[in-house]
Amino acid sequence: MRRRLPLAALPLHRHQLLQLAIDGGLVVLAYWLAYELRFDQSTGVPDRYERLFSATLPWVFVLALAVFTALRLEQKQWRYVTQRDYGGVLQAAVGLTLLVVGLVALVKPVTVPSASGAVNVSIPTGVTAFFFLLTLLFVGGSRFVARLVADRPLRGFRARRDARRVLIVGAGDGGRLTLREILRNPELRLNPVGFVDDDPLKRAMRVDGVKVLGGTDQLPRILDETEPDEILIAIPSAPGTLRARVVRAGRERGIEVRTLPTVFELLQAGSGAVVRQVRQVQVEDVLGREPVRMELDRVGAYLSSEIVLVTGAGGSIGSELARQIARVAPRRLILLDHAEDNLFAIQRELEEDRHVHPSALATVLADCKEGDRMREVLAEHRPTVIFHAAAYKHVGLMEANPVEAVRNNALATRLLARLAGELGVRAFVLVSTDKAVVPATVMGASKALAEYAVEEMSGRFPGTRYATVRFGNVLGSSGSVVPIFRRQIARGGPVTVTDERMTRYFMTIPEAVQLIIRSGSLGDGGEIFVLEMGDPVSIMQLARDMIELSGLRPDEDIAIDVIGRRPGEKLHEELFNPHERPQPTPAEKIRHARREPRDPEAVATWFDGIDRLVHDGDVAGLAAKVAGLVGDGVPPLGEGARTGAAGAPGGG
Repeated sequence: MRRRLPLAALPLHRHQLLQLAIDGGLVVLAYWLAYELRFDQSTGVPDRYERLFSATLPWVFVLALAVFTALRLEQKQWRYVTQRDYGGVLQAAVGLTLLVVGLVALVKPVTVPSASGAVNVSIPTGVTAFFFLLTLLFVGGSRFVARLVADRPLRGFRARRDARRVLIVGAGDGGRLTLREILRNPELRLNPVGFVDDDPLKRAMRVDGVKVLGGTDQLPRILDETEPDEILIAIPSAPGTLRARVVRAGRERGIEVRTLPTVFELLQAGSGAVVRQVRQVQVEDVLGREPVRMELDRVGAYLSSEIVLVTGAGGSIGSELARQIARVAPRRLILLDHAEDNLFAIQRELEEDRHVHPSALATVLADCKEGDRMREVLAEHRPTVIFHAAAYKHVGLMEANPVEAVRNNALATRLLARLAGELGVRAFVLVSTDKAVVPATVMGASKALAEYAVEEMSGRFPGTRYATVRFGNVLGSSGSVVPIFRRQIARGGPVTVTDERMTRYFMTIPEAVQLIIRSGSLGDGGEIFVLEMGDPVSIMQLARDMIELSGLRPDEDIAIDVIGRRPGEKLHEELFNPHERPQPTPAEKIRHARREPRDPEAVATWFDGIDRLVHDGDVAGLAAKVAGLVGDGVPPLGEGARTGAAGAPGGG
């Protein structure tokens, strides 16, 4: 008994098979019409060309199916075609026409007698031209009509009586997509009352029947006239200044403001109706800095053939590094962390949510401070690129545990950097922090030491390209000021700020990680790359914005307490040391902190002394040694622990 081939085993889905069959029929129709249009209707198609048409028609149909399948013309449903897809239709029409003409010339399916003997009949030039044009018209036109029908405004749309009136900010692609989903889904209970867009060319236009009422500079007037129940920001790439302006205007009138996800969130969220991913505006949306946008597939292409190791892969930066590196499909991705739960979570996410094949992924439980274990890991997996994100980062804890801070952040970095050089790793990238600049805390001093360790190894192992990437605070990382403020607001306050004048640089985690990946391809070795963080943000203003975004009033519903700075805490962070000269790089938003290189032997001597002091647990001796290496201004390590002045959170 013959087995039937299941439909699932075919290379095309059911809707693709239907589209392919329709395209084949349209090509046959174009071929027939080409003959009819070429010859005079009064005399009809000559007999020899009738025979040629009949003999070649099956070829045309089969060749059409083959060409359209080879060019993947049916991979996308017609209602979702883009301009690039129409280019594929043009390629298919050209290729099919050439194949048909060439095959007829080679096979010679029809001959006719003549005075000089049998003559082969070829396709007339006019038929060829008509066939090409009609194929292009029918195949391209069918897709255009399907897209036109799918994109038409729903005639007769009537909002439900209980629908919320919504004003859409942004009449671009995001706004149009949002409107169409609202019109197609009455169950969303939304009634669009207009668009707001700053593009002067869109003023007074109608987008699918909904009018553009003006720009954001006219938003107060528009809100008073339309009285919406909700404002929806439909610009995924909108800068924080625009979002903040919209939120402020809405809050003043008691109107709820929601937003589409950012570009990063949309990339991570995958498929799904965009309008259903609308969320409340968060503080990250209104900080006022222009978001960094990079084409990750382009800037991270150098990792596609590499074996990449990420240390601290379960942490805030390390896990995002893993996500974005996985998108460029490295030969193998190795995740290393000493926290079992965090490592398990990122492994499950990559395998189950992002569909990374287990064979392309390895998870390693290890501590970067253990030399034998790290040598074993590097020897087994043979990474070619290392991103070292493992570090202790909580300022207060490091003040209380200075020896462990230096052991983990500085000595472990030096150990791993040395092993990378000895085992021939191609590139080593250290993730550093602005607190390493003129360090005033234990954590900052330990990261400054880590930077010097990488510089030392760059001088010792020229075959490995070392780089350090330095940046400020990242929004939403564990222990940072934003989640601390959120917890304080959730429990009713007070929100604690250490000084009214305090400012900090902020960047989202996905932005920082994109720039880290980009930095890994820059330079010749030993450079410190500094990410441009925009303007510093007032911590006091940040606290007030977060309270307002929670629907509460600062100083009335939620108190803000100024509790005084912690020991070593700076009012304003810096991105460059006094002896460093900022210089541009080929990459946008990345600068090179150029400085005179230190003698590797001198740095090695310093580290030998630090290693002995850490081994002995000599806090006072360690403080003096570190102060001599990183420069003046470093407080005695452990000062906060001895005085007990850990302070309250709020400084970032």
